[in-house]
Amino acid sequence: MSSGAEQSGLRQTNQKFYDGLWSKVRLIEPSRFNTWRHFSEYSRNAPERLEVGAGMRPRLPIEGTHFVDISEPALQQLAAKGGVSKAGDITQLPYADNTFDLICALDIIEHVEAGDVALAELCRVAKPGAKLLMSVPLHSSYWTAFDEVVGHYRRYESEELSDLLTQNNLQVLHSAGFGMKPKSSVLVNWGMDQLQKNPKRALRWYNGVFMPLGLFFQKPLSLSEGLVDTSTIADVLMVCELQKA
Repeated sequence: MSSGAEQSGLRQTNQKFYDGLWSKVRLIEPSRFNTWRHFSEYSRNAPERLEVGAGMRPRLPIEGTHFVDISEPALQQLAAKGGVSKAGDITQLPYADNTFDLICALDIIEHVEAGDVALAELCRVAKPGAKLLMSVPLHSSYWTAFDEVVGHYRRYESEELSDLLTQNNLQVLHSAGFGMKPKSSVLVNWGMDQLQKNPKRALRWYNGVFMPLGLFFQKPLSLSEGLVDTSTIADVLMVCELQKA
């Protein structure tokens, strides 16, 4: 078990990285992402919505959605667009039980040691029958410098993920392979190295070249029923429903 100092160190790593990143990049509207066709449809029937850790890349409609993040620069931008922003941690969400009809947490629970606590918190603030849109990285064998730089604590094994969903009464309705990270490990490692050595130049490339290209070359998101075969994919997106206990 990790010590409190190690947990604090991971939180500081995440805080430093994302405060620095989100203060220097442009907010991208959720309609630019391939998740929009599906997520906007879910949002129409969800008056109470929450997105955790959206940063400057929100996926739910911004106006009227509640946002919780550790990064103040991101919260300020989301609030300026009509979001209801609160600083907070996923392991202690500042909301009452059974508050939300729809919750989005993409690539979030792997950033904290207590991923089980983080998921339990998401379920605590969800109404019975609420939809939870979540994604996680898979397979420790796929670990790279990217995971370290962006503040991941783990990548999930398939059986571990299935157990976690079952423990929290979550049924996977639909799912898909997910992620915008380049497949080239050489490109990823170069980008991570540049981000640490020359962050200003790296962010210029990120804003001006890599992010626009990533958006342009996105493939349409095709959701399959149930949980897809996770044995050979690096990241999985899941549409879950919280079952009544």
